[in-house]
Amino acid sequence: MLEFPRWKYVLIILVVLVASLYALPNIYPQDPSVQVNATRGVVVDEALRGRVESVLADVGVDAREIEVDTEAGNMLVRLDDLDAQTRASEALRSGLGEDYVVALNLASTVPDWLTRLNAKPMQLGLDLQGGVHFVMQVDQQAALERRLDAYAEEARAILRDNRIRYQSVDRRADGAIVAVLESEAEAARANTLLAADQPALIRTVSDGRITMRVPESELQQISADAIEQNITTLRNRIDEIGVSEPVIQRQGNDRVVVQLPGVQDTAEAKRMIGATATLAYYAVVEGDAFEAQRTGIVPPGSRLYTDRRTGGPVLLNRRVIATGEEMVSAQSAYDENGMPAVSVTLNAAAGKRMFDFTSANVGKPMAVVYVERVPQVRMVDGEEVRSFRVSEEVISVANVNGVFGRQFQTTGLEKQEADDLARLLRSGSLAAPMDFVEERIIGPSLGKENVERGVTAVAYAFLFTLFFFMLYYRMFGLITSVALLFNLIIVLAVMSIFGATMTLPGFAGLALSIGLSVDANVLINERIREELRAGVPPKAAIAVGYDKASTSIFDANVTGILAGVALYAFGTGPLRGFAITLVVGILASMFTALTVTRGIATLMYARRKKLKTLAI
Repeated sequence: MLEFPRWKYVLIILVVLVASLYALPNIYPQDPSVQVNATRGVVVDEALRGRVESVLADVGVDAREIEVDTEAGNMLVRLDDLDAQTRASEALRSGLGEDYVVALNLASTVPDWLTRLNAKPMQLGLDLQGGVHFVMQVDQQAALERRLDAYAEEARAILRDNRIRYQSVDRRADGAIVAVLESEAEAARANTLLAADQPALIRTVSDGRITMRVPESELQQISADAIEQNITTLRNRIDEIGVSEPVIQRQGNDRVVVQLPGVQDTAEAKRMIGATATLAYYAVVEGDAFEAQRTGIVPPGSRLYTDRRTGGPVLLNRRVIATGEEMVSAQSAYDENGMPAVSVTLNAAAGKRMFDFTSANVGKPMAVVYVERVPQVRMVDGEEVRSFRVSEEVISVANVNGVFGRQFQTTGLEKQEADDLARLLRSGSLAAPMDFVEERIIGPSLGKENVERGVTAVAYAFLFTLFFFMLYYRMFGLITSVALLFNLIIVLAVMSIFGATMTLPGFAGLALSIGLSVDANVLINERIREELRAGVPPKAAIAVGYDKASTSIFDANVTGILAGVALYAFGTGPLRGFAITLVVGILASMFTALTVTRGIATLMYARRKKLKTLAI
């Protein structure tokens, strides 16, 4: 008997309706746009809209629509084409000045009712929607110097804590750390303590001096660790800004390749992934900071900083209490006065230092220093010379009103600064600075061409299959073609729902999944033909054909799924895009071949009492 349960019809209808709904956003094109964001001290309002319209009118660009979001502090200018986008971007960058960040964007045109249902278009990879390609060189020497500075500061702390008198602890240019003690006896005692705390260093004692050197193997390990930590930090930062399917991989001994699909503004991308902003907490030193600034004479163990709010000098202890590298988590928040803040949680070691400091210094001031490494480019003899300027500003000086340890809040920031700083602190700090040695932009025009080629390839594959099946299997060929169309809709919907990324290899996987779906339907149709040739009645031939072909289809597709899972698990970049599309396509093809086509065939033939032949 040719039967099909009603609940399966309900399942097919639900799947097709949901799949059609969530595949629908993919038919809406994106508008070439320019986004304008406010920086520190300025706002985005209707007055800015007038300035933008005036600037665009001067260069002959007509905006399709200008959307102002005063709460988020940004403006979106929608344009008609990519040429207008480029011209508008260049004009706004020069016309608005440094008070605003102007970035290229591709704005969604999906209707609000679909957005409210969380229906969104499928994400596209770098080869389809464009993006940026960076090659970054890691400054391994800076990583070595940072580690040596840490060893020197740790040695000073050990000597101070154990009341050992010393004249100086300095790091020499050749990488050695030299501690000059008051006497031979103090040198011997200090050597014992330093050997216990820093066993990896090679030490020599002579004439009241202790010379410490880092072994060559340790130096090599520091360089290797700097590369790996930077790669991990880059992944965390890119995850924080929500870039889909990024490529981050090591190249050679000291370079890292970063590819960010969908990102068109290189300046903003470089600022986020190369930023080294962090916080540091110091004790405030009693003394006349203005006198120290005037004379240049700074008390021993102190350093002169500038207060961002007042512009005046501040004397701080050189010994840091805690840094951003020791933070476990950071969240943008508001303090009790409704002002922007960053809620910080330190690790156990830094939390203990903070607890010890606040316990002993209730009522005394503590300063928060904002540290940022700013890249600079200078032209020397016609060539670019890249360097960095370290900016350190005191953003807050406040008395310690009570004892606290691991958890507390940092104030003195503006809203955007608090958001950016919390994101950077969560993602971790770079072990060594990185310089952008190469950058390329894959424009959206190239991406559009790639998308059109991929869609054309899939469309031709579908049309060829439709023509062949209609000619060879007649009515059952039509049923198969309907199932293939459902297969495409389901794949697009699943990839859109789960945020998977479509790449050119993904299009290849989609075309291959269509081929596998065709293979499954060929097995079913040929099995039905065999049963008819054996004299089996038409209705029974349909039922037996599906039942006998199901096992072969299942076995073949499980093998394909396992291959796709292996490609995804062990592959990277394009291989993963191919694997995701292949696996989703195979699962969809199994559903459409074994369930959808059988349901349609049963609906067409089950109630026909005198069925003598089949159009197959």
